[in-house]
Amino acid sequence: MVSRSYSNLLDMSAEDVFDFQQPFRSLPRFVTSPSITSNPDWETSNGNDSVGPASSCCLRKIIVSNFLPLNCTKDEATGQWSFSMDDSQLLVQLKDGFPIESEVVYVGSLKVEVDPGEQDQLSQKLFREYKCIPTFLPADLQQQFYHGFCKQQLWPLFHYMLPICLDKGELFDRSLFQAYVRANKRFADKVMEAINSDDDCVWVHDYHLMLVPTFLRKKLHRIKVGFFLHSPFPSSEIYRTLPVRDEILKSLLNADLIGFQTFDYARHFLSCCSRLLGLNYESKRGHIGIEYFGRTVSLKILAVGVHVGRLESILRLPSTISKVKEIEHRYKGKMVMLGVDDMDIFKGISLKLLGLELLLERTPKLRRKVVLVQIVNPARSNGKDVEEAINEAISVAERINIKYGSADYKPVILIDYPIPSYEKIAYYAASDCCIVNAVRDGMNLIPYEYTVCRQGNEEIDKLRGDDKSSLHTSTLIVSEFVGCSPSLSGAFRVNPWSIEDVADALYKAMDLTQSERRLRHDKHYRYVNTHDVAYWARSFAQDLDRACKDHYSRRCWTTGFGLNFRVIALSPGFRRLSLEHFASSYKKTNRRLIFMDYDGTLVPQSSVNKVPSAELISILTSLCNDPKNCVFIVSGRDRATLSEWFAPCEKLGIAAEHGYFIRWSKEAEWETSSSVQDCEWKNIAEPIMDIYKETTDGSTIETKESALVWHYQDADHDFGSCQAKELVSHLERVLANEPVVVKRGHQIVEVKPQGVNKGIVVDTVIRMLINNEFAPDFLMCIGNDRSDEDMFESINEATSRSVFPTAPDVFACSVGQKASKAKYYVDGCSEVIRLLKGVTAISSRREVINQSQVFRDILEVVS
Repeated sequence: MVSRSYSNLLDMSAEDVFDFQQPFRSLPRFVTSPSITSNPDWETSNGNDSVGPASSCCLRKIIVSNFLPLNCTKDEATGQWSFSMDDSQLLVQLKDGFPIESEVVYVGSLKVEVDPGEQDQLSQKLFREYKCIPTFLPADLQQQFYHGFCKQQLWPLFHYMLPICLDKGELFDRSLFQAYVRANKRFADKVMEAINSDDDCVWVHDYHLMLVPTFLRKKLHRIKVGFFLHSPFPSSEIYRTLPVRDEILKSLLNADLIGFQTFDYARHFLSCCSRLLGLNYESKRGHIGIEYFGRTVSLKILAVGVHVGRLESILRLPSTISKVKEIEHRYKGKMVMLGVDDMDIFKGISLKLLGLELLLERTPKLRRKVVLVQIVNPARSNGKDVEEAINEAISVAERINIKYGSADYKPVILIDYPIPSYEKIAYYAASDCCIVNAVRDGMNLIPYEYTVCRQGNEEIDKLRGDDKSSLHTSTLIVSEFVGCSPSLSGAFRVNPWSIEDVADALYKAMDLTQSERRLRHDKHYRYVNTHDVAYWARSFAQDLDRACKDHYSRRCWTTGFGLNFRVIALSPGFRRLSLEHFASSYKKTNRRLIFMDYDGTLVPQSSVNKVPSAELISILTSLCNDPKNCVFIVSGRDRATLSEWFAPCEKLGIAAEHGYFIRWSKEAEWETSSSVQDCEWKNIAEPIMDIYKETTDGSTIETKESALVWHYQDADHDFGSCQAKELVSHLERVLANEPVVVKRGHQIVEVKPQGVNKGIVVDTVIRMLINNEFAPDFLMCIGNDRSDEDMFESINEATSRSVFPTAPDVFACSVGQKASKAKYYVDGCSEVIRLLKGVTAISSRREVINQSQVFRDILEVVS
């Protein structure tokens, strides 16, 4: 239930009425008490496009997770609640990585159900004493959100488990996803209550809350949001089976920084963004970024660490020392192997036991010499699969003990009941080998904790006396499918599905010499000790600050409804082209020069039929017939096609093949802009392109008079990109001495003569007009892709060098809101047509009318 004391703030934030282009300075701190909730303080704009962040006396780090890191108990007799921070929780430990002056606030739900009448009082208590803001979800919503969508659909999918049985309730349930949306919205509302200034950082954790970044971004466009996924992220083949795949991806991209445990998980995420959303990514100075509507969403790849100091302090406890002594005495003369796992279907407990069974079967001499202690943590969720995993593990353990055990010896010790933390630490310290055999796991910190505990301390060293054989040694067996595996290069890596691999690793672990154990341990300990939880948190916070550094140098627009919402961030000078402003300038000028791209500008890029419509031909003819206009189509297409398509426009200038060929009108001769006439290089490049066409299904070669283009838009996205990269490298090597350049564009690789681009066309035409005393006083250039940026750059350079006798009115315009060297944008091809259609009304009028009347006439034509 949402607290009544916040209803006014939530109502206000739910209405999209606040102008977020104004600077957002600060929000007051909120606590859940109606009597002390202050009024929101919204500062007005100073009128500037770009604003800087306000100073704050105390920066807040707002940590958002499904559950608060609290221990909660209620005295049934008195009805009193008692709380304490759970220091074993990662969310508490990560505070060590933040500056001392930072204030850490937690947002999450409680693991217990609280009566609605007690919620406000508990909220005040938790915020006052623990800086925790609880999110109270109704029981039915909690059931659908957590046990339903999170545990039944997201969690299995992220662990590579697809729904294949229709009778198990595993198929996608839209109502459960709607509950997931509602729950995420409530978490986001609570985060808004915690925002204290625009310098505060929000750090959202794990797959339960993947929609929170969208809800936060919708309310505060420049909010600093980081997200860290603790679970695996599946490959695109698995992830794209999720019916709401796009909504979740787009929501994650509303964060500024997205963190993953390993590069594999990040690579899968990038592949999904590329294949499903068509987004590109690149690495700059070691940082991976995805370009998303003018924003760069950064990716962070760093495994979580452990709190070394906490483990060492527990290791020094007398109870721990005593337990270590007891364990080592109980298993004296035996090799102790340890497994510590949650009870779920992905931990591979049964596979681990089967590996031990095979080892004892193949190597009789090891019987009575090896013991596997398997600690089973309680299951986090219930279900038939979990029950089956428990029964299977117990069954296998009993079979091994019956087959290879005796009255005084059991090969498998199954601890399937809760034990105190000091006892678990004691088992770490006393065990010769630790095995983590999960078939799929996000991170798993067990090997790190084991390594720290095996380092020991002076008390444990004294306990062992003269027996120095196990001092500062450790052996690890780690599944290839566990997130910590890449960082533990000294561990035995196994395929958990291969029982033989597991058995072999167990044998090798027992066969290691003490010096080898010590070398492997030292290597692991150095890594774990330097990459602890504080290092992880500090590194993430620093990267989040870096990812947000440009927030106040951009202007923000919003687009999209619901979960398709996104913020478009562009430079302050980049603005939408106003029809009124454009028409006014067009009317008052007498020497107009107009450059237009074709594909993606005058016809949609997605259009199957690229032939210009009768309406477009009519508009271009009207523009060209005005003696005050000089109009050019500048395209990458070949001159034969363009000549045929625009034959009715007799006065239209055409620049074909990116300006290699130029023609001023239909009656004029084609001119060649490049001095390179020899095309012998094609005999070298074309056979190479043919090889890549044959080996890349779906790719084609376009042969132009001046260029060769390899297209791969219909090929597999990842394979096509890989092949394109290799093709560019191959062509650059073999054509190094030829007068050509190799360019990689959007799903193409092109080889063309040097010195040929659309910018050269602009320079040539402007120079020619100035020399013929037709210096433009109106200059329009409109395009949609990278090649058109050369035109915008040439126009910007020409105006900055003052090559014109009088400065013209310049309209460099990009189709689509994206980073560009143009100063204006329009939303799409249809808007380009409306602009051109509007100004043809001016070209066709002979009488002089006032500016307001011009605009009214234009609106009539457009409508």
